[in-house]
Amino acid sequence: MLKIFRKEGQKGFTLIELMIVIAIIGILAAIAIPQFIQYRKRGYVATVNSDCKNAYTAAIAYSADHSGTAIDLPALKVGGYSQSTGVATGVTGWADESNFVITCAGNTNWGLGTPNAVYTVASGALNVTPAAQ
Repeated sequence: MLKIFRKEGQKGFTLIELMIVIAIIGILAAIAIPQFIQYRKRGYVATVNSDCKNAYTAAIAYSADHSGTAIDLPALKVGGYSQSTGVATGVTGWADESNFVITCAGNTNWGLGTPNAVYTVASGALNVTPAAQ
């Protein structure tokens, strides 16, 4: 391609060829890195929202088997909840299965705009506030 810069019998790449390759790699990296960061954030959001849904399901399952018993994290685990790494889960305001709040907080290093997913049950009605990027 750029043979005009080579003397007869020389082997190797010219400085121009190397600079073009480095520029192409830089452009590809500039496109790929922000996309990779967005993919990771979407995964973190899905983790937090999924954990909160699973905690809610475990709370309902536990309360069906242990009526009138307050629910905390160990009780959720008995109900089948498995906490993901980097997610802090808590149950507050437990009066019965029709009034409580489950909060799942994502790791602060994940850089999420809304790192908490909240499931609020009031008078039997479920209100979901999902985590977001």
